[in-house]
Amino acid sequence: MDVSERAAAGRAARSQARRSTHGDWEPAAERPDPIAVLEGQAASRVPELVPIRYGRMAASPFAFYRGAAAVMAADLAATPVSGLRVQTCGDAHLSNFGVFAAPDRRLVFDVNDFDESLPGPWEWDVKRLAASFAVAGREAGLKRKQRESVVVQATASYREAMRSFAAMRNLEVWYSRFDIEAALEEVELEDPTEVQRVRKGVAKARTKDSLRALERLTESVDGDLRFRNEPPLLIPGEHLLPAGDGRDAAAVLEDVLSAYRDTLPADRQHLLDGYRFRQIARKVVGVGSVGTRAWVVLLTGADDGDPLFLQAKEAEASVFEPYVGASRFRNHGRRVVEGQRLMQAASDIFLGWCRTVGIDGRERDFYVRQLWDWKRSAEIERLTPRGFEVYAGMCGQTLARGHARSGDRVAIASYLGGGDAFDRAIAGFAEAYADRNERDHAALLEAIAADRIEAEEL
Repeated sequence: MDVSERAAAGRAARSQARRSTHGDWEPAAERPDPIAVLEGQAASRVPELVPIRYGRMAASPFAFYRGAAAVMAADLAATPVSGLRVQTCGDAHLSNFGVFAAPDRRLVFDVNDFDESLPGPWEWDVKRLAASFAVAGREAGLKRKQRESVVVQATASYREAMRSFAAMRNLEVWYSRFDIEAALEEVELEDPTEVQRVRKGVAKARTKDSLRALERLTESVDGDLRFRNEPPLLIPGEHLLPAGDGRDAAAVLEDVLSAYRDTLPADRQHLLDGYRFRQIARKVVGVGSVGTRAWVVLLTGADDGDPLFLQAKEAEASVFEPYVGASRFRNHGRRVVEGQRLMQAASDIFLGWCRTVGIDGRERDFYVRQLWDWKRSAEIERLTPRGFEVYAGMCGQTLARGHARSGDRVAIASYLGGGDAFDRAIAGFAEAYADRNERDHAALLEAIAADRIEAEEL
């Protein structure tokens, strides 16, 4: 189709899902029990780590929201959609955006979590993002009018950015990225105080690299560089083998590196070959991911002062899969990587995947990336009301760019239109879903109190 036909298709999609209907939401009569959904996910996870996941989710409604992507996926499946599909992030809440170093070493702002990435309705990502601002805004003490303004800012920025991308040539969209330094220079004229706060965060991001990981995660044992043993959050691989097991955990898990290496371009293989494998450890990461198997791998180059830390993270089926169908990639690690490469403007140079047999003898999929590479997310508790609006605009624009790279940006822009009908509808949805999320969080606390599930604060 030419551009005019694509625009017409977008306008026609309004008959399938009027923009105002996106604000009409209430839980389905046969809505799954949210605790049962979480228990279902726990079945495939490391049993001793599951209580940590529940403990972290119990900390606050926003912490619960971060870990409840599967709960929301079931809710989103019953909401109206335009029929226009993109590569979704699958878990586009505000803490899954942040700054990191692009290969050219400039700091960029982008989505940075793709565990649930899968082709699906673009509206689902927008609604997950919008509701996250409503939930986090409540936690930060924002009044309803302030929260509404923040959510409208996120959605309007998405809509306006998509309309801009619709007018661009394909290569212009592909090369577009959110350069954090350039953006700060623009915002500084309006709010110097807020920008100063953000710049301090950016400065901290530049220190979060492999040298920092070397300091935080390792120690010298008899002159040998080793991971610290800090159970259950960080455990060297050899400590995870059953008593009397004669296998070498490092040898078993080093197969991960061999299989992963084959998924890298030749130049990255050459770069990786310049490092020597030293040790592997299991590390607890995040909130919703707790319980999945996440390994950190220590390699060194010229000497012990030349470290490289990789993270090999287990990839399971996306929470969207029951509602949009299975991925075309048989390896879920590859599903994550391909989704990330499609949505991100600049991806980690060590991004790859593998399938390997773990120390428990079971075959699993993993994706691999650098552990820390100038990565940093927003400190929600420190954002001012104006800071929330600025951040919401950054997230909305960035999500639109990711969707514009993979979906029909012209049709989506045409569907959204130039008015604020969609923005206002999503603001209503966000508040309604924040109400539901608070009840779900309360249900988790009740389940813990009733000993239905065990929670551990770590």
